[in-house]
Amino acid sequence: MDDLESVVSAIMKSRHLVAFTGAGISAESGIPTYRGKDGLWNKYDPNLYANINYFNQEPSYYWNFFREVRYPLIKKVQPNQAHFALTEIEKEGNLKTVITQNIDGLHQEAGSSSVIELHGTTRVIYCLNCSQEYSLDEVFYILEKEIPPACPECKGRLRPAVVFFGEPLDPQILNSAFKEAETCDFLLAVGSSLVVHPAADIPRIAKQGGATLAIINKEGTPLDYMADYVINEKAGKVLPRMVQSLKENSSG
Repeated sequence: MDDLESVVSAIMKSRHLVAFTGAGISAESGIPTYRGKDGLWNKYDPNLYANINYFNQEPSYYWNFFREVRYPLIKKVQPNQAHFALTEIEKEGNLKTVITQNIDGLHQEAGSSSVIELHGTTRVIYCLNCSQEYSLDEVFYILEKEIPPACPECKGRLRPAVVFFGEPLDPQILNSAFKEAETCDFLLAVGSSLVVHPAADIPRIAKQGGATLAIINKEGTPLDYMADYVINEKAGKVLPRMVQSLKENSSG
């Protein structure tokens, strides 16, 4: 990790640092990635379980997946050292916003105060009819009685506050993310393969706006060529060391 001290030095000089995170950071908490060798979509067909057209046609597929896989997983996992490290960098005054592709809510659980969730959150379920929101536990209780679940208030259809395949990202949320990318002077991309668009455009936009770009990911990405720093290590290994170095340098 020869670049680590150089990254820390650049972060200390920055005034508007933004972190962009992907599935790799959550994988270190035990949440499977979607693609790759052990990805969820190797076990569950995304055209059945994560496609908006199929969800509208036959929502029971998704709700069975939620009951058997998603709910137990989210209830079990905890933020890891990388999540907490980003919170510490925020406390040091450097990090302004976390933009994430993840839907697990672990950044907020770790204490990050400003999080833009590009693909929504699996922790909120709402009624398509009356807009009433429900927690994971509330919906799991309903699922014990009926699938698909009906809104207790109006008997309307429930859905998770996530972006399904076949749906566009929320334009307001995407614009907020793009604005952060345009105005930041340092973008720290963590645990993302940088292949899913339009999310993967965020590091590119930041770089085009003159920001320093550092990529921390176990494997190479298509944007490594434009990055100022590339560290191919686990986030949980790199970020805590980064925090330690930031604190040592700021107190020294």
